[in-house]
Amino acid sequence: MANNISAFFQAEPDHAVAIQGVVDHLHKFWEPRMRRQIIAHLQAGGEGLSALAREAVTVLRDEQQKNAA
Repeated sequence: MANNISAFFQAEPDHAVAIQGVVDHLHKFWEPRMRRQIIAHLQAGGEGLSALAREAVTVLRDEQQKNAA
């Protein structure tokens, strides 16, 4: 599902805006359990994630770590 979301934002010419668009979608429409699962998947190697999805999940992970501190 993260790859489908990132495919939508792939057309955005500004790469930073594309990443943030995916992150915003994950915040708005994914429940916390789903966000934890995709972060765990990334930390386990992220097999199958597109480059944009991987970047967005990395941002999501970093935000969550910052907020937990």
